[in-house]
Amino acid sequence: MNADDPTGRGMTDLLFTDGLPDLDPETGYRGAVAARAAGITYRQLDYWARTELVEPTIRTATGSGSQRLYGFRDILVLKLVKRLLDTGISLQQIRTAVEQLRAAGIRDLAGTTLMSDGASVYLCTSNDEVIDLVSRGQGVFGIAVGKVLHEVEATLVDFEAQTPDQVDELAQRRAKRTA
Repeated sequence: MNADDPTGRGMTDLLFTDGLPDLDPETGYRGAVAARAAGITYRQLDYWARTELVEPTIRTATGSGSQRLYGFRDILVLKLVKRLLDTGISLQQIRTAVEQLRAAGIRDLAGTTLMSDGASVYLCTSNDEVIDLVSRGQGVFGIAVGKVLHEVEATLVDFEAQTPDQVDELAQRRAKRTA
């Protein structure tokens, strides 16, 4: 582990590196908050972490009772995976798409669109690529990554405006035990 990479995972493991809010890399969100912000169940979050589809980059679970901490980028990926699932893309195809996105090292999120023909997922970084894909009859739907990024950011800001007890299940349980 080095000072530039507190997670010890290597900066190239991050799915997105530019175009995101400049957040403290040590700041994390517990699983319940990450799941809620992404619009998924905690069970889905747990399964995706255990199967290494989307692992938390701040802190992974190290055993019973330990807490995973998800970063902003992780929550963005969770929400993208959820959107793809909602459109009928298989988890296997989504896993391939996430791996391709990591390998591509996306630089401009605002101009990135995930397109799909219902079976495969394509990464388009320009309007020309989107038009080309649609004109070949392959693109059925698209997900503008920049729009999803702003949705996640707004959701997390809303959560932070709430009291911690409203957001975090563990905080609620602790409060009940101490009351």
